[in-house]
This record gives sequence, C-alpha cells and structure tokens, in this order.
Amino acid sequence: MIRLLIFFIVVILLSLGFAWFADRPGNILVEWQGYEIETSLFTALVLVGLVIAVTLALWSLMRNLISSPTAISDFFRRRKRDRGMEAITNGMIAIGAGDRERAQRYALQARRALPNDPMTDLLRAQTAQISGDNATSRRIYEAMLSSPETELLGLRGLFLEAKKENEYEPARQYAERALGLNPELEWSANALFDLQCRSGNWEAAAKTLQIARKNGHIDKKAAARKQAILLTAQASEREDEDMNEALANALQAHKLAPDLVPAADIAGRILASTGNTAKAAKVIRETWKMSPHPDLARTYAYARPGDSPADRLKRVNQLAELTPNNIEAPIAIADAALDAHDWLAARAALEPLLEKRLTARICLAMARIEGGQYGDKGRVREWLARAVHAPRDPTWTADGYISEKWLPVSPITGLIDSFDWQIPVDSIEEKDSNRLLEQLNVLAAEALIEAKPQDDAPKDIHGDVKESIKDVQNSTEAAPQSDAPITVEATTLEPDEIVYPAKEVDKTKPATKTKADTAADEKASAVAAAVATAAAASLIDEDADQPDKKADDKPIILNDKSKIETAEVSPVTADAAPPRKTRKPKKEETKKADSKKSSVPKPQKDAQKPVSELPGSLRSLPPPSPEIAPTSEPRIFVSPRAPDDPGPDRVD
Repeated sequence: MIRLLIFFIVVILLSLGFAWFADRPGNILVEWQGYEIETSLFTALVLVGLVIAVTLALWSLMRNLISSPTAISDFFRRRKRDRGMEAITNGMIAIGAGDRERAQRYALQARRALPNDPMTDLLRAQTAQISGDNATSRRIYEAMLSSPETELLGLRGLFLEAKKENEYEPARQYAERALGLNPELEWSANALFDLQCRSGNWEAAAKTLQIARKNGHIDKKAAARKQAILLTAQASEREDEDMNEALANALQAHKLAPDLVPAADIAGRILASTGNTAKAAKVIRETWKMSPHPDLARTYAYARPGDSPADRLKRVNQLAELTPNNIEAPIAIADAALDAHDWLAARAALEPLLEKRLTARICLAMARIEGGQYGDKGRVREWLARAVHAPRDPTWTADGYISEKWLPVSPITGLIDSFDWQIPVDSIEEKDSNRLLEQLNVLAAEALIEAKPQDDAPKDIHGDVKESIKDVQNSTEAAPQSDAPITVEATTLEPDEIVYPAKEVDKTKPATKTKADTAADEKASAVAAAVATAAAASLIDEDADQPDKKADDKPIILNDKSKIETAEVSPVTADAAPPRKTRKPKKEETKKADSKKSSVPKPQKDAQKPVSELPGSLRSLPPPSPEIAPTSEPRIFVSPRAPDDPGPDRVD
C-alpha cells in the first residue's frame, strides 16, 4: 500500500513538473564543432530522459549476461536443496509413523540431494534404528562427533543406543561428556544422575544433582527428596564402618525429608547405641507421626539399653498414642507385649483388628498368643492356616519387586526413590505367599515348642463324630483294592490333638478343673477312641465281602490307653481267593475257601494302606511310613485260622 502511494506521488510530481515547463516555454541553443542545435526546453528534457532510460536498460542487460552462469547454477542448487529438505521432512514423518520402507526411500533421496547436511545424517541414523541396523546407526552417530555442530547430536544418539543395549558404562560416559559440553542440557544431567545412582556412586550423583538444581532441571522440593535418599544410602553403607559420618548423613537426610523412614531408623539406632536416647526418641517420634512403620517401633522400643520387656512395652504404648487410628500402632503394642509375655495386653491390642482389618501378620501374632498363653496347638494351627489366606501386609515394593528391607534404587528399573511401603500387587502375590509360608514354618515350630499344655486350659469337642466316621468310610471306599496286608500305624489319640476349644472363658482368672471338666475329658477320650476304632475298622470292612475271610479276622485291638496297635492281616493266596460277587457268600462257600488256606505269604510293603491320611478330626494322626516303624508297644499279628483254631497267636 505504501509503495503504491509513493508511486502515485512520484507520477503526480512528474506531471506537475512537465506542466510547469510547458507553461513556461523557452529555447536551448547548443553550438559544438561548428554545429548548432536549437530546440525547446521541454523537448530537451524528454530527450535526456530517454537517453538515461536506454542507458540503464543496456547496463542491466549486460550485467545479466555476465552473471547468467552463476544465476543458472544458483537456480539448480536451490531446486536441489528444496527437494532434499522435502525428502527429509517426509522421511521424518515416515519414521514417526513407523513406515520403514518410505523412510529408507526418503533417506536415500536426502542423501543424494544433501549429502553433507546434519539433518540427512540424523534421518539415516533413525532409519537404520527402525530397520534394526544398529551398527549403521552407531557409525553415523560416531561420524557426527567429528564436527562441533553435530557433536551433541551424536552423543545423544550414542547414549540412546548404549542404553538400549543395556551398556550402562558407555552410556554414562556419553552423558557425562554431553554434560561437560553443555551443562544446560536437561537430558544429560538427568541421565547421568540415574546411571550414577544405579551404580551406587552416591557422591558423584550428589554433584550431578547440584548441577541439575543450578540449571533449573529439577525443582527444589524434588531435589531435596533425592538428596535425602542419597544421604540415607550413604549412611546405610557406612553405618558399620564410620558411625559418626553415617549419623551425620542420616540426620541431614531426616532434616530434608522427615517422612523418610530409613533415615530416621538409622539415626535412631546410632543415637541409641551412643546413649543419646532422648534425641533418638525425638527423631523417631517425628517420623512416626508421618509414616508409622514396624522398624521405627522396634527401634523406639530398644532405644534405651537395659530396659526390661515390660519397660519396652510402656515405651511402645507411648509411641502408639501418637497415631491411634493407624494399624501399625496396635500391631507394635502386640509385638512388644509378646516379647514381654503379656498375653492379655497383646490380645487386647489385636482384638479390634480381627474382624475387618485382619492381615497375615495379625494372624501370626494371634498364633503366638494362643501357643504362649494356653499352649493350645489346635488354635495355633487354626491361626497359622488363616494367615495363609489372610490379606497381605504392607512391605517394601518397587516395580513389582518385594524386598525385605528398603533400597535406595529399584533393582528392576534402576530409578531412585522407587520403594514404597505398600501392599504387594496381585502379580507378585504368589511370591509373597511363598515367603509367608516360610515365615509360617518358622513361627509354627517356635509356637509349638513354646506351647505348654496346661491342666486348666478349657477343652471341648468340635465337629460331629458321626460325620467324621462317615468321612473316614468314604475315603477308604474310594481307595483301590489290594490283597496286600493292611498296616495301621501305632499312635496315641490324645484329646488335645483332635479337640478345638470353642467356648469363651475368662482369660484373666485361672481356670480350675471341676468334676464336670474331668468327665468331659474322659468323654472326649472315649469318643476319640471310638472314632479311631471305626476308622480302622472301615479300612478292612471291605474284606468282609470276600468269602475267604471272616468277620472275626479284623485286626483292631484297643488297649486300656485308647491306642491303636500296629496290626497286619496276611492276605490269602491268589489261587484261593474267589472272584468278587455282589451277592453275600453262603456259609458253605466260606468254609470251603477257608479250608484252602495253606500258607501265609509275606506282607507286601508297596501295597500298604496308611490310616493316617484321614479327614475330619483324625487328621492329627502321623503320616504313614513305607515300613513298619519300631514302637515301644508290642506288635500284634493276626493270621487266618482254621475253624477249629481257638484264637490268634500273640507275638511280641
């Protein structure tokens, strides 16, 4: 618009000038070499303008003719560059879309059009990456290191290639070199920090963190948290070697991140070991308010050396009052009460959690309570079984990995501050269950060893005896038939082994054994003996269907102590055993079959039928053994006898 306005102004001025000269006519006389030229002023001005215009036109034509080769060359060069940039653009788009063939085609076009352009090298390298040609991509990136303009680009590409191949040491060197060339690069600072943390070089990681904080790559709060993690890692490594330095690092980490449990735990342990109980308690209480944890409760309980278990229980009670609504508070009280053998306090602490907040750790604690307070093995087994199926407890987890203790970096990804105190996810529930089963085995052994049966412990019979007998019969009927002798392991049926207490009693008062309780104990023993008798009888009840055996041949003999002695029934020979029939054999056939028994074969060890694998209330019987185990009680062998035989022979 401005140019158009200027053009009109110039035209108007020229018109006015010519009009002014036209209104004021005059003549111009020129004498030169005997020639005289006379004309008007207006004509002279027009002729001068034409001469000037022709001169400028000729000059422009001569200049274009002189510079035409360069112009033609520039034209083709610009055209070639435009084609190369178009190929690079399309190639980058193809790489982003994952189109390998198009990317290769455009990379070839870009290399022909712009062979020395850095963008062409980048396109070729990335095309080689998506094609799986890592050697070519590395060679291109290494060639970029020779030029200062492309050195950072080459270092970035080599770093990504090394990290892709899990070559962490070369990747660290590339990131360190890139950070030295330009400290303002965010990727090099963050990458170098992560690699230094993965390798455990905490001091170098702290320096890199300062560079990143100085250049604004990380905010102040996140930098303080990461610095606290680094200091805690250093304190954990130097706790046994240099206690003073470890304490200084732990206290500084606690100052930067008061909710960091490992820092407070390390500081509390070191302060307690040096006798500074007050400061240790202060540090632990401050962290406990933000993040209650079992390690903090344990360190707080033992913060003062020489305290009795009762004193430690009092200290834990004080700590638990700070977070009454957190589940770790009653569990900490229960653990301290168990150490002090204060069963009532431990039970009272866990009772509010048994209905809606039951976890495996609470079940294990309840098993210890039942075993230590009443010596009740049945209740111990019950709580241990519930612990297997109870919800999992929180633990240190990071990226699906479970650790027994806190770690500064994740062993899976290598990232710092990845471990959280939380319930494991479903993907690792099986691994966590295996770890829980190992703990259950240890605790079961301890609980059963510490369990001492008391005479005043309440006893009661659970379950229906008839149902137990029915279960035993069903299990034996389903077993495969065999002519091998049936072996019954000798074991004592103690009432405590098959009885579970059900009725609630006052735990605060010592229970006294009355006549009614004595009668109940005798009744329980009698019922247990009856169940065992029926179970063993059911194992050989099927042999009564055979015509070559009598009902009197059942090898079950009970002594006065309600014990089942080891008995063996010798099978009949193969030629004397008639085929099984559904009808009941007659007496005459039975006598004929008995008369054919001439010898007693040896029992077959591989066809024994153990009675110990019984359901219901008889599951406490010991497992079967391939051979007859020697016992203190005499063995009784019952062999088939003739009709005139007065009875079985007793063999010690």
